[in-house]
Amino acid sequence: MGRLDNKKVAIIGVSEGLGYATAYFALKEGAQVCINSRNENKLKRMKETLSKYGNIHYVVGDVSSTDSARNVIDKCASLLNGIDHLVVTVGGYVEDTIDNFSGLEEMLTNHIKIPLYVINSSLRFLKEGSSVVLVSSMSGIGKASPDQLSYAVAKAGLAKEVEILASELLGRGIRVNGIAPTTISGEFEPERNWKKLRKLGDDMAPPEDFARIIIWLLTDESDWVDGVVIPAHGGARLK
Repeated sequence: MGRLDNKKVAIIGVSEGLGYATAYFALKEGAQVCINSRNENKLKRMKETLSKYGNIHYVVGDVSSTDSARNVIDKCASLLNGIDHLVVTVGGYVEDTIDNFSGLEEMLTNHIKIPLYVINSSLRFLKEGSSVVLVSSMSGIGKASPDQLSYAVAKAGLAKEVEILASELLGRGIRVNGIAPTTISGEFEPERNWKKLRKLGDDMAPPEDFARIIIWLLTDESDWVDGVVIPAHGGARLK
């Protein structure tokens, strides 16, 4: 018996790292999964690799507007016959400063606007007991580097977004949480021994370490956790 048996999980904005790993662990826990990206070739490769672990679908599409997000969510819901849990892993990173904050609009779109578009589009399907997980960053809730102005500002806003959305959706019985990873190192590879790739206190960790926290936030084991962003730094911030 898996912790997500027969649950329908939509993972929006998958990468070769965190999103891919999250899909893998969700399937291993018994979920049906729909993954989304703008890159169809990437999605095809992921589906081919992950199909042996369970029922996986994909939807190609952009989610950077309300209409496009609704289109993607509607297709995922149709393929899964509903959506129980939602994970938004849309990424993006730029380095800039107050002298030239050229990445501001991109970061605000990726980390503030897109999660709102996607969640808004999903509310027709989410119900009591559903869980939503967003991805902030230790740069957003901890100490940021001086060259991370737009990125850190956006990730900090996303952390507050988690709290506000959790409060708003409390009455519907829908939980909203987030994780704040340190640097995610490398791409995901199914079935590898990723624990050999890092040790406690490292500044970077493979995507598996963070994906497993996301999965926990989707399960009933975390059903008394709501409106929080979990710092996932493996002790790096204690050095």
